[in-house]
Amino acid sequence: MTSDRELRRHLVRLLEARGAHLDFDRAIAGLPIALRGRRPRGLPYSPWELLEHMRIAQWDILEFSRDPTHVSPPWPGGYWPTRRAPASSAAWGKSVRAFRADLRAMRRLVANPRAKLLARIPHGTGQTLLREALVLADHNAYHVGQLVAVRRLLGAWPAD
Repeated sequence: MTSDRELRRHLVRLLEARGAHLDFDRAIAGLPIALRGRRPRGLPYSPWELLEHMRIAQWDILEFSRDPTHVSPPWPGGYWPTRRAPASSAAWGKSVRAFRADLRAMRRLVANPRAKLLARIPHGTGQTLLREALVLADHNAYHVGQLVAVRRLLGAWPAD
């Protein structure tokens, strides 16, 4: 069915942030190590806290979408890191790689013609794969925008 393929193609593009939004890789590119754990004055999160929140929430949405035994973290504390800054540059890199890997996995899931986009997820409360993909794309776009705003406030955003 052509419309099904088109819908899946649009979802993949949306998850990749192709179109109206800046993508994740551009939002984090070149962020100085010293600023990864810094909160701008008046804001309750650092780039690290936003990255980890995005990673955890995305992982949860992905796993909920594909694993009937998945247990979500407690809300809201389980969706945010306990530290303001990464323990090391390696910890930052590990989080970035995990975020990218889970995003690729979600794109593969929605692109798979055998995955039923509109069927209720059996272990859910009415959610569908389509809804989860849209929630994930929306959540990521929102927080990518926050990452850019935080970087601007920290003086770490390239001049346009």
